[in-house]
Amino acid sequence: MSNISEQHIEDSEEQLEKIIKQIQDVNELLKNPENQEFFILYKDELKELENKKEILEQAIKQNKATKAKINSVIVEIRSGTGGDEAALFANDIFKMYTRYAETQKWETKILDSKRTETDGLKEIFFELNPSFEAKQNKNADIFSKMKYEGGVHRVQRIPKTEKMGRIHTSTASVAILQKPKKQDSTINPKDLKIDIYKSSGPGGQNVNKRETAVRITHIPTGLIVASQTQRNQLKNKESALAILEARLLEKKQKEKQADIEGKRKAQVGWAKRSEKMRTYNFPQNRLTDHRVKKSWHNLEEIMDGKMDKVIKTLMNYTD
Repeated sequence: MSNISEQHIEDSEEQLEKIIKQIQDVNELLKNPENQEFFILYKDELKELENKKEILEQAIKQNKATKAKINSVIVEIRSGTGGDEAALFANDIFKMYTRYAETQKWETKILDSKRTETDGLKEIFFELNPSFEAKQNKNADIFSKMKYEGGVHRVQRIPKTEKMGRIHTSTASVAILQKPKKQDSTINPKDLKIDIYKSSGPGGQNVNKRETAVRITHIPTGLIVASQTQRNQLKNKESALAILEARLLEKKQKEKQADIEGKRKAQVGWAKRSEKMRTYNFPQNRLTDHRVKKSWHNLEEIMDGKMDKVIKTLMNYTD
């Protein structure tokens, strides 16, 4: 009984109500027992019911706490200054996060992306959701680990296309958006303008003869989101709505805490070289986080998803 799963919280609460009612009934019987033998039976039954009640209350409390910590995120990565090299770096960051997600047993779902002809990324939106295993291992609060990744990431390295061996500096920006729970979504369908169009690939060429790409405009705020990664119009609409909901939630949170956190551009900046929160220096095999003034070597391992040391340092420094 102590292993009540979170999806059965409501059933457990109903069971708890029944037990409380049974306890009340037994207490009434104890006031006027038929004889001593019944009195002992009622006492034993009451003790058993109270034990069940305590176990249920603890289990419900624990499951509610676990459920509250299941916190999915939407990650937005955009290439910044540096042309093709910036787009390639944005793709490297995307790979780093997806590999880190694998180590955490999180599931990745791409919502929208725009690739370049060199297989870089102009931008990408993707979800990180806890798998069943992550929930069982109490590793479902993704936001607590990923929230420090927002900002401008700077790379210093020799691009593959560089013939003179010169080190180039490029940037990419990352934003971490909390994914609203279904009950928190307050979008009115009347506030949406939905456009359907043909999806396009690198260079802008149409890659789909059918109109499956979806663009959604939120009329009250002017926010515009789009999705074209799926061949199914409905799935693209769902992905675009997920991005919109996350952006609206972020906008609401930032408005409430504008004096502390600033607006969204304070996190993402304009992706200029001078605005940086982290530098990836490949010639020196070093990652430096400028917020905590700490560096780590073995950059290739970090880019391969081995980010635990970095994440834990940031969590300990700021929490």
